[in-house]
Amino acid sequence: MSENPDLKGTSARAFHCDLVARAFSWIRPEPWGIHVVPADCWIDPARAVDRALVTHGHADHARGGHGQTFATPETLAIIKLRYATSDGAVPVAYHETITLPGGVKATWIPAGHVLGSAQILLEHAGERILVTGDFKRRPDPTCPPFEVTPCDVFITEATFGLPVFRHPPTQHEIAKLTDALAAEPERCVLVGAYALGKAQRVIAELRAAGHAQTIWLHGALEKMCRLYEDFGVDLGPLSLVSDAPSKDAMEGHVVLAPPSALNDRWSRRLPDPLTAMASGWMRVRQRARQRGVELPLIISDHADWDELTRTVTEVAPRETWITHGREEAMLRWCELHQKKARALALVGYEDEGGDD
Repeated sequence: MSENPDLKGTSARAFHCDLVARAFSWIRPEPWGIHVVPADCWIDPARAVDRALVTHGHADHARGGHGQTFATPETLAIIKLRYATSDGAVPVAYHETITLPGGVKATWIPAGHVLGSAQILLEHAGERILVTGDFKRRPDPTCPPFEVTPCDVFITEATFGLPVFRHPPTQHEIAKLTDALAAEPERCVLVGAYALGKAQRVIAELRAAGHAQTIWLHGALEKMCRLYEDFGVDLGPLSLVSDAPSKDAMEGHVVLAPPSALNDRWSRRLPDPLTAMASGWMRVRQRARQRGVELPLIISDHADWDELTRTVTEVAPRETWITHGREEAMLRWCELHQKKARALALVGYEDEGGDD
């Protein structure tokens, strides 16, 4: 008796759908993080778990309280500094591959975001899934550059995932800062910069541009700057504003402070400060005005629109998953370029937090 061709076609379609359903089924995006099911571990979870794989040290990706924390030595040091804990810390060097429960292999690969930042490549059941955390493609003297890594699923951020966000050359923004300093040497330039990553990058970029003068720091930035130095990042001469003998000592100098201190009473101790801020969001003039920023510096630790789309093209995954940020624009771009994509509903990730 011959087979019914309609039933045969139905069976074939059902089998194909089952294969599609099972693809990448071992990794599940949950509201509070990405669950690697066979290993029963989580990537950058927003709550305490038994086993966490952490991409980098910003507060929307790293926290204390996990049973075990797998991360680069630099990220673990940052977590220890910020949360005063190193319990369960498991250091993983760049390009080192570890085997997790369930036979899942995990490799930490440079992400170019901040000191210690990594993409995490997961391999299981013949599939490769790459979780970027946050990343940028611009050179940064404080951390290794992003490495393009082929994979089946590319999980990307989209913080600046709109065509309007095209970051200018970093050297151009640093020149704006040094030119402002030279134009009014009786003043100082007060730069708002986040404590982890941005402050150290601004300092290092100034040094690369030949600025050898002492840079004055708000006390909230000192420990993280010293941690960077402990890992071999040369930041040159730094001093605390609280140690300045007088206002005059800071005339003609750069002063770095957390953004919250820009218009705070603390700034009154400075010599007629010109207020600046280093952030990718300074592309939006209204944000600069809202913060009272006179000198916006468009310096970001995230990929801009062109870098996001170029990276997806270079990685050439079977699917792109977008974790946070401007998801709709990225999804539309993928659709127009015949690239399969989906948005993930994760909570606890800031699109304009302390690392922009």
